[in-house]
Parts: sequence; C-alpha cells; structure tokens
Amino acid sequence: MKIRENCSVLLQFDYKIVTNGEFMFFSKFLPKNDIFFNLFDQHAEFIVKTAEGLKDLVNNFQDVNSRDLYISNINKSEHAADRVTQEVNRLIHKTFITPIDREQIHALINMMDDTADAIQDTAEVLILYNVTQINPDIIGLTDLSLKACERVRYAVSLLANVGKDNTAIAILKTCEEIDILESDADRIMRSAMSDLFHNDQDAKELIKLKAIYELLETITDKCEDVANIIEGIVLENS
Repeated sequence: MKIRENCSVLLQFDYKIVTNGEFMFFSKFLPKNDIFFNLFDQHAEFIVKTAEGLKDLVNNFQDVNSRDLYISNINKSEHAADRVTQEVNRLIHKTFITPIDREQIHALINMMDDTADAIQDTAEVLILYNVTQINPDIIGLTDLSLKACERVRYAVSLLANVGKDNTAIAILKTCEEIDILESDADRIMRSAMSDLFHNDQDAKELIKLKAIYELLETITDKCEDVANIIEGIVLENS
C-alpha cells in the first residue's frame, strides 16, 4: 500500500514545476527525450527545402515548362512538414515527461508549420495570379526568406543542448540574425509598395504584386515568430 501511494504521488508530479526557478537544477536529472528535438530538426529541414523550392521557382520563372516541377517539390516538402507536425502533436499527448514545456513544444512546431505554409502559399499565388515578370524586389524578398529559414534551421538544431551556456548564447545570436533579416524584408517591402503606388501601374499588376510582396514578407515574419518562441525556450531552460 505504501509503495502504491508513493507511485501515485510520482504520477501526480507536474513536469511544469521542473522548469521553474528552484526546480531547474532537479530538471537536469530527468530522462532526456530526444525524439522531439529530432522531429524539430526534420521539420526545419523541410522548411528550408520548401524555401529552396520557392527560390528555384522565382529564379527560373520564365521557364514555364519547369514550373510544375518546382511547385511539386515545394508541395512535397510542405506535406512532409505537415506529417512531422502531426507526429509532434500526437507525441505531446502520449509522452509523460517532455524535454521542454508542452505549450512551448506545441507553439514551436505549429509556428514552424505556419512558416512552411506561408512559403507554399506564396508559390501558389505566383502561379494562380499568372505573374508575367519577376522583378528585383521579389527576388530580394525570396532570398531573405531563404536566409531566414536557414537561420531557423540552425537555431532549432541547437535546442537539444539548450542547457549549455555557449549553446544558449549561440541560439540567441541566431535569433537576433533572424530579426535583422525580417527587418530587411520589411524595408524592401515598404520600398516596393511605395514604387507600386507612385509609378504608373496597371491595376491588375498592382493587385498581383501587392499580394506577392505581402506573402513574401509574411515568410520572414513567421521566421521571426519562430525565433521569439525559441528565445523563450532558451531563457526558461538555460
């Protein structure tokens, strides 16, 4: 009976308290579950593949015959990212002790998935809106999107060792780099929007380009949102 009562107490233990203040030291002795970090890494890789697909589409947009191939590659990577997201959300409910707070796991994987979705949406709109020409602003925003996704991948790859001081510093530095890329994308978008409304422009083309600029800037916004979540994880677990 005594053993059963002790087991009951252990089962009622809430992991959340381990990640707060005085219990932080104790958390270092809990079992390490690497599956979540492995899945984060997989998803981040699919984000980059999706962004690379978008860059290929933009850089070779005049090659009409190859567009379907680029779109197919983007969709495959996005669908693979979706499957990883589903698996993480399933594991959240089946895992007794998670390596970081459940809410943080849920927020991170779903914001990462939003990033992949934003890239796919941008590619689809480029085709659906029958864009006739890719201008330097679209190319610049696409390049910044890929760079931001690559920095997200790097930050995510360090999360498994977030408890180490040097790793925490490296993650926070990478998050700052993502913030800078997002600010650069903001500036390009504002300049591009200004040109749209100050220069003579066909109304249809104006609507198309405005939507594309906003979608491209959304990608870096989502990367910044991922970085903000990662910063929170670092500050609470390092």
